[in-house]
Amino acid sequence: MDVRHLELLRELALRGSVTEVARATHRTPSAVSQQLKAAQREFGMVLAEPSGRGLRLTEAGRLLAGGGAEVAAAVERVRARWDAFRGEPSGTVTVAMLPSAGAFLLPEVLRELEGTAIELACSDIDIAEAEFAALAADNDIVVAHSFTGVRPEGTAALRAVPLAREPLDVALAPDHPLAARSAVRTADLVDCEWIGVPKGYPFDSVLISIEQATGVSLRVSQRIRDNRLVESLVAGSRRVAVLPRFTTPTGAGLVLREIEDIPTRRHVTAILRTDRAERLAVARVLEAFRRAGALVEARFG
Repeated sequence: MDVRHLELLRELALRGSVTEVARATHRTPSAVSQQLKAAQREFGMVLAEPSGRGLRLTEAGRLLAGGGAEVAAAVERVRARWDAFRGEPSGTVTVAMLPSAGAFLLPEVLRELEGTAIELACSDIDIAEAEFAALAADNDIVVAHSFTGVRPEGTAALRAVPLAREPLDVALAPDHPLAARSAVRTADLVDCEWIGVPKGYPFDSVLISIEQATGVSLRVSQRIRDNRLVESLVAGSRRVAVLPRFTTPTGAGLVLREIEDIPTRRHVTAILRTDRAERLAVARVLEAFRRAGALVEARFG
């Protein structure tokens, strides 16, 4: 059994097309197609079939792709033991994260890893919840979020590690009529003009919950990804928005108020492939993220 064929099928399971596998493995699509044909000859069965513009593994292909994941995990366990034998984890760990979580996690993680042989290569990506799972194909750790649970949508095949639960509050200008209250209720918010986020983003789930609780459709005048831009549109106006408690600056320009009568906490979660989770350096970084999340939660009570 050629383990390279198992690796190919694992990559196809992750990426869904010959073109994407070729891009990720620095080969031509023709070379990947030839390897797939060779794998099918070796195993004597059809392992993948067309599906839209990509490929879908057959039941046989999925079985072998699972074997490829087991082989990759075994290799990473050996690498972890080797790192332990040498005395410390080392190497580059790639991390993709949503900016609003990275803002309260990454500074502490970088401080903790100073003086180690681990180097972080970080990228910030603000996308819909369902899109984070795909980032695990090319990154060791992906920091994602979800309003509904610890495991973001589409991550059933990945390892999910809770990092923090962060309240999502209503942001108001200090002179907004609702700012005089210590907290607000959903009924107080139905007549407000909202600055929202694109549909499919966890912050939008709070607006949906308000609509479900009140039976009233909210007036959302803008849908914007960047929290700093949202803050500027709310400050000095009568507009309101949902913003994260841990990193939203309050004082002269903004105040935050909890919504009392609906759940409004998001789950910030690290997701990663099971084979990459075996690597000692990745495990060390993951622990640093967990500790950073616990510190911030303790700070905000």
